[in-house]
Amino acid sequence: MEKNGRTDKITVLIADDHTILREGIRVLLEAQPDIEVVGEAADGNEAVGKARTLLPNIVLMDIGMPGMNGLEATRQIKRLCPDTQVVVLTMHDNEEYIIQILSAGAAGYVLKRAAVKDLVSAIKAVHQGGSFLHPAITKKLIRDYIRRVAEDEDKAPHDGLTDREREILKLIAEGNTNQAIADKLCLSIKTVQTHRTHIMDKLGVHDRTDLVKYAIRIGLVEIDLFTDK
Repeated sequence: MEKNGRTDKITVLIADDHTILREGIRVLLEAQPDIEVVGEAADGNEAVGKARTLLPNIVLMDIGMPGMNGLEATRQIKRLCPDTQVVVLTMHDNEEYIIQILSAGAAGYVLKRAAVKDLVSAIKAVHQGGSFLHPAITKKLIRDYIRRVAEDEDKAPHDGLTDREREILKLIAEGNTNQAIADKLCLSIKTVQTHRTHIMDKLGVHDRTDLVKYAIRIGLVEIDLFTDK
């Protein structure tokens, strides 16, 4: 089904320098009734070019590619195509890669060893305005953050959040999308988005990862929410 010449499926561009892997991912994703693969790219330059041309909802991005790597490609795509979201699919799970790619603007980080359902969940969550971090990645970030907090305990400013803002922050940190929060609190999605903007302004943060870290720090959420089941 199309609307004004555009499909109503989630459109995905796959960027990876391994042809067999790209083809395998395409087959897996096209088995999903609400996902359409609209293109493939073998390096970062091609990924940026095709993102500008195709304007996919999601770019599924490998980090280690020849020429322009996935990190720089993510930065350029987010600058040139701000409505296109990037989900990283990689074998790397060290903290340096994680922080750099999230700082570049990626909204999802999935390990190549993850199950297909995790990849599909990441694409859908990011398309709905949320974020997705593989549980192994989240645990690494939490451990790193706890270590940093222990090294500098006295730098937590008073946040000035209202009770409603803290309630919404808790739900964000637990992985709820804006729509899910709106449904749970009987609010409009626009109201939730406005609260989210106010929270980020008050805390001086710019992405969901920092919101999660802050919520953990002040005890709004428990660490075991992010561990493997």
